[in-house]
Amino acid sequence: MKFWWPHCEAIIATALAYEVSGDAKYSDMHAAVHDWSFKHFPDAEHGKWFGWLHRDGGVSQPAKGSHFKGPFHLPRMLWYMDRLLA
Repeated sequence: MKFWWPHCEAIIATALAYEVSGDAKYSDMHAAVHDWSFKHFPDAEHGKWFGWLHRDGGVSQPAKGSHFKGPFHLPRMLWYMDRLLA
């Protein structure tokens, strides 16, 4: 399973690792997790991100919210990356 929140956190973590170290391997990791996440998690028809995907990127469960998926990780990641890249 691929969950939305570790991907949000990995996008932030890899960007920060590159910012702090300057090591291109973190930039490569960031590009890989960012590209995969933004290719598979967003619902192109209805917006927001799916919460749970199969390893191949297929939707496992179509709910966008639940007791376990609230509006924290995705908006935080988008806001933080905006600030970091500004």
